[in-house]
Amino acid sequence: MSTPTPSPAQAPHVIVIGGGPAGLMAAETLAAGGAQVDVYDAMPSVGRKFLLAGKGGLNLTHAEPLDNLLGRYGPRQAALTPLINAFNPQALRDWSQALGIDTFVGTSNRVFPKDMKAAPLLRAWLHRLREAGVRFHMRHRWQGWASDGALTFTSPQGEVTAQADATVLALGGASWARLGSDGAWVPWLQARGADVAPLKPSNCGFDVAPTAPGRTGWSDHLRDRFAGHPIKPVAMSFTDAQGHTHRQQGEFVLTFTGLEGSLVYAFSARIRDAIEAQGSATVHLDLLPSHTAEQVLTETKRPRGPRSLSTHLKSCLGIQGVKMAWLHEVLTPAQLADPVQLAQLLKALPVTLAAARPIDEAISTAGGVRFESLTAQQMLPTIPGVFCAGEMLDWEAPTGGYLLTATMATGKTAGQGVLDWWRAQPAVQ
Repeated sequence: MSTPTPSPAQAPHVIVIGGGPAGLMAAETLAAGGAQVDVYDAMPSVGRKFLLAGKGGLNLTHAEPLDNLLGRYGPRQAALTPLINAFNPQALRDWSQALGIDTFVGTSNRVFPKDMKAAPLLRAWLHRLREAGVRFHMRHRWQGWASDGALTFTSPQGEVTAQADATVLALGGASWARLGSDGAWVPWLQARGADVAPLKPSNCGFDVAPTAPGRTGWSDHLRDRFAGHPIKPVAMSFTDAQGHTHRQQGEFVLTFTGLEGSLVYAFSARIRDAIEAQGSATVHLDLLPSHTAEQVLTETKRPRGPRSLSTHLKSCLGIQGVKMAWLHEVLTPAQLADPVQLAQLLKALPVTLAAARPIDEAISTAGGVRFESLTAQQMLPTIPGVFCAGEMLDWEAPTGGYLLTATMATGKTAGQGVLDWWRAQPAVQ
């Protein structure tokens, strides 16, 4: 691809492809730096995944200590640390405040807009971008590069091309393709020398291994009666390949085929990687996290007289509904009848998971353009003038504000990277 030689004496023209949070943050940074910015997006309006993610309350960021927050990015902590340090959670809250959207810290240290909604923030953001001169081109789906290096798009008017001094790609991963991010960009970047890690589901649900011969997932009774029901309170434990046991309390939902929800998402990367390596992964669930093992054993050994086991466990330990149905699903009659075994299983119920749900169902994706193949400014050295941002980069994080925090930080870094790169170019003679 040939890139026009820029002149630092002039304001650069930059095309941003992708109207999600990373693309919009890059556009805002570029416009503030004097660039002429055009945003192209495949959908009829920008920020669709942003709006859907905020449907139950927009979780902007997290207020835990910064060192703890950075640790949530696992193997990519080192790569993301300087980016998040440059646009940290407090800076993100200040940015929201400048848009007229106050934030608050919830009981779990998650940070939300005061009204919990995404739409008012997005409206205010788009108004500020338009006031800064950013132009939007909707229903333009990127199709790669033409032979002369121009960007090509399909649009309601047919195929169109566009040229710019620099390009920011903020194309997302491959989850929720109906909202615009489908991973179609992978082969186009690979063909031009970009190093792209395979896209995988992250923050996803899992299918349970068959609980009986010839069965797929749960029994008809369990899924027909309880699919969609939350299981709480519960704690999940998982031991990784290095022998480290990780435990967290929360809740999840029983699905038609397995498990999904915030507690599962917190373990999804480890579970996914274990399934890839071993074919399955087993988690252990503490159905009574507020009880000690001794307390549970005392109650299971308590004589129940004529009462049924279900009535006894409901009365003594609060086990009822979906939890009781689940015990009948996965335990044998002998295990249910043995007070010692039952107590042990109530505190550490093994559940074997066989497969991650499809990537399009995942909240986010792992994999993408590897940081090692980018400059510190997030430019692809094999395609000078092309920068990458957001979920299309090779990182992942649990839900809880961590996704948006890193997405916004990478967008800001890419936008600033374009400006720095532009200013470093020799002037056109």
